[in-house]
Amino acid sequence: MGGTPVNWLGANFWSRTGGPLMWRDYDPAVVAEELAVLKAHGLTVTRSFFYWPDFMPDPHRIDEAMTARFGDFLDRHTEQGLTTIPTFIVGHMSGENWDPAWRQGRQLYEDVWLVGRQAWFAAEMVRRFARHPAVAGWLVSNEMPIYGGSATDHEIVASWARIIRDAVRAAGGHQPLSLGDGAWGIEVTGTDNGFRLADIAEIADFLGPHAYPIGDDPIRQRYAAAIACELAGTFGRPVIMEEFGVSSDFAAEANAATYYRHVLHSTLLAGATGWLAWNNTDFALPDTDPYRHHAFEQHFGLTDSSGTPKATLREMRAFGATLAAIDHTRTARADTDTALIVSSYLDTQYPFTSPDGHIAIGKALHQAYISARLADLPPKLTRETTAVRNGGIEKGARLYLAPSVKQFLAPTARELDELADGGATVYVSYSAGDVGWHRGPSYGALNELFGVRHQLDVGLTDPIEDDTVQLTFTRDFGGLARGTALWWRAAGSEHSRAYLPVTPTTAEVIATDAHGRPALLRRQAGRGSLILCTYPLEYMAALTPRVNPDATVTLYTALATHAGVRRPISVDDPRVACDVLVHQDGRRFAVLASHADETLTIKPVLAAGEVLLPLDEDEPVDSVTMGPFGINILLINGKQTEDKSRITTRLVRVPIDSMVTLTSSPSVSGPTPSGVPVSSTSPGSSVITEETYSISDGTSHSS
Repeated sequence: MGGTPVNWLGANFWSRTGGPLMWRDYDPAVVAEELAVLKAHGLTVTRSFFYWPDFMPDPHRIDEAMTARFGDFLDRHTEQGLTTIPTFIVGHMSGENWDPAWRQGRQLYEDVWLVGRQAWFAAEMVRRFARHPAVAGWLVSNEMPIYGGSATDHEIVASWARIIRDAVRAAGGHQPLSLGDGAWGIEVTGTDNGFRLADIAEIADFLGPHAYPIGDDPIRQRYAAAIACELAGTFGRPVIMEEFGVSSDFAAEANAATYYRHVLHSTLLAGATGWLAWNNTDFALPDTDPYRHHAFEQHFGLTDSSGTPKATLREMRAFGATLAAIDHTRTARADTDTALIVSSYLDTQYPFTSPDGHIAIGKALHQAYISARLADLPPKLTRETTAVRNGGIEKGARLYLAPSVKQFLAPTARELDELADGGATVYVSYSAGDVGWHRGPSYGALNELFGVRHQLDVGLTDPIEDDTVQLTFTRDFGGLARGTALWWRAAGSEHSRAYLPVTPTTAEVIATDAHGRPALLRRQAGRGSLILCTYPLEYMAALTPRVNPDATVTLYTALATHAGVRRPISVDDPRVACDVLVHQDGRRFAVLASHADETLTIKPVLAAGEVLLPLDEDEPVDSVTMGPFGINILLINGKQTEDKSRITTRLVRVPIDSMVTLTSSPSVSGPTPSGVPVSSTSPGSSVITEETYSISDGTSHSS
C-alpha cells in the first residue's frame, strides 16, 4: 500500500453459481461467502473476469447491469480486505472460446476496427472501476493465444497489446498491467505463438506464467512452473505465477496438496512474487457449458462446490504463513556461483534452422535445471541471446552449465574460452539434436575449445547402441574417486541417441564410456577449465520416465566441487533440494524441499561456524526431520564466512519478495523417486507496488 511492496497470494475467481456465466445470475451473498473463505485462509487477492459477450453485447454498448454487478463484486472484496485483478478480453475460458455475437469472425489482432473495439472496452471498464480501492491491477486477456490464434507475427501482437495498454493508461488505469497470455511463447517453450516475452516486457509491468504440466516424472512436474518463472524472469520484470492448479478428477487430494506445496515453494525460490491458483471453487454445473463437455473443469477449486476447503487451500494458507514469517517482500534469493546457459536456439528462429529443434533444447534445459537444484546448486539462467546485446555471457559464476548442446552462436565459443581463462569451469554436453538438419556440433571451434579432434563422418551420427550409458572415472575428480561409475538410461530418436567420437589432443580424459572411449574430457584454460561430455546426458534423462534424481546430480556435484562453488547449505540426499533466502536485515533462511515419499532425517552441511535454528526456537539443530514431500524452513545462524571475492565473483539473482508450523507434509505418501545410480571404489528482484504501475527494484540477487 502507498508504494510498499505487496504479496499477491490468491486465486482466479468464478462464483460457483455460474462459472463464466456468473454475472447473469449474480448472487452477492454467495460471492461474499466465497470471498470470506479465501480471506479466512490468508489469501489477499483474486483475479476476476469481464466475460466479454455479456459485458459488451454490442460493439458500441456496455451492459450496465453487468457493470453494476461487478461494482458490487468489488465492494464485497473491500468488505473482506481483499483486492482483485480484473481481466478485460475474456473470450477463452475453461475449454471453450466465447465470442460476442457481433465479432463475426474478425481477426482479433489485425482488424483495425476490432482492435479499436477491444481498446474501447478496456478503457470503459477502467473509467468505471480504476478508482475503486479493490482494484490491484489489470490483465488484458485470458490466454489470448488460444482465443486469438498463435500464428500472428509477434510485431502485430505487440502492437495490439500496446494499443490496449495505452487505452488503459489514458483512461486512468494506474495499477500494474500485464497481458494474461500465459507466457507460453518461444522464450519459454520453444514454440512461437506471437507472444514474445521480449516484447511483452517492454509493454507490461509484470509477466505471468500459466503452468499445467503433463509429464512422466513427478519431480519434473513439480519444477515445471519454477523453470517457467526462471525463464520469464530473465526479462527483468516481476513474475507472478498467474495460473497453476490441478483438477481433483486428475489427482488425489493428497497428491494435489503435494503438487501445490512444491509449486508454491519452488516458484518462490525461482523468483516469483505472486501466486494465483486456478481456481477458487469447484462447480456443480454439469448441464452448463463449458462444464458439460469439459467435466473435469468443474473440479479445480480450492474449495468444493459447497464451499468446504480442500487440502490445496490449506497449502495456500500454510504458504501464506511462511511468507509472513520470513517477511517475504524484504527477502531475496541468495547469490549463486552456478549459471545455466540458455541457448539462443531456444528463443530465436535463425534462417534455415529447423523450428522443431527448439523443443529438445527446452527439455534438456528443464532437466539440467532440476539436476542443478537437486545438487543444491540453484542456478542463475543466463541467455545466449542476451549475451549478444550485452557483450558476452554474464560473468561472475564459477560453474557454467550448457546441457545437451547441438549448436552455439559462433562468438559463444570465444566467450566460453574467456570465462574459463578467467577462472570458471565451463561444462558442455554434446547433442546431435533431435532433427536431421545439419547433423553435428555447430560450435564453431569444437576441437580448439575442448582440446580434442572429433571423428565424425559425413552426415552420419554415431549411435548409442547400449541400453545404458556408463561413465567410469579414470582419475579422481571433484570428490569422486578413480573407478567411480555413473549410469544413465540411453534414450532418443535416430538423430539424438548419439555420442560424439573424439580423440584428445590437449585435453585430459576424466571418464570413459563402457567401451573405453573418452566420455568426459577437461582442457585447462588459464585459471579455469572447459569440460566436454560426449553424451547428451540431460536430454536422455529428459526423455526417461520417472528418472529423477538421476546420476546427473552426482556429476553436477563433482563439477561444482572441481569449480570451487560455494554452497551455503547442502545435503547428501539427492531427493532433498536446498536453497537460501536472504532478508534485508541480514537474516538467512534455509529452504529444504523433500521429494521423498518417506520421512527423512538429514544432516545439512553449512559453512564453518554456522548452525540451523527452527524459526520459533533458540536451540540449534544438527539434523532435520522432514515429512514425506515436506518443506522445512530454518534460520541459518552464525558468522557468514564468504570471502571478499563474493562481490565480484558471484552471479547476482534478482531479489524476490502451514499452518502455524513451517514444516509442511501431506498425510499420505506417493510414489518413490528413483535412486541415483552410482557405484564407487571409494533468484532486488523486481517487486510490484500496489498503487503505481512503476516497478521498484529490490536488492540484488544471485542465481
